[in-house]
Amino acid sequence: MRTFVAVEISNNDVIHSIKKIQNKINIDAKPVDSENLHFTLQFLGEISDDISQKIIDALNTIEFSSFRINLKGIGAFPKPKFPRVIWIGTDEDGGNMLIHLAKKVEKVLEPLGFSPDKPFKPHITIFRIKKKVGDITKELDSQKMTDFGIQEIISFKLKKSELTSSGPIYFDLAEIKAKK
Repeated sequence: MRTFVAVEISNNDVIHSIKKIQNKINIDAKPVDSENLHFTLQFLGEISDDISQKIIDALNTIEFSSFRINLKGIGAFPKPKFPRVIWIGTDEDGGNMLIHLAKKVEKVLEPLGFSPDKPFKPHITIFRIKKKVGDITKELDSQKMTDFGIQEIISFKLKKSELTSSGPIYFDLAEIKAKK
């Protein structure tokens, strides 16, 4: 099964703000469904049922306190002139807290043979772009300072992703909650 560790976006006000931007930005791209909005702390790829239990056991050793992040700013990977993904970022403090949590995930999964393919950069993918759409710098610049609201981070999850012709479907395998 194809898996990843993620922090989900659950605040309805934040989700509504993101939907508004997805409707406002006029490009030929597939918006990410509201229920799939998340920060990927670490992508794990294909794993067996056996290893999934070891991953869950390792993730359950992570201790962290709940924290808040302010979702703001918008950008594109690899760059606005040739976008493949449009994303929303975070404030510096919240972003640093997410980076810290991603490092904890990385540390406990490393002994199981998992390591990230690139450094964690706090972002939520809001569009996936399959076709070449050209330079979208102007569209993004007009939204650069948008504030999408505050998300309380009280847990993270091990998720399974099933790819379908209409997009991915995510399933929760485990939830690790913040210590109060």
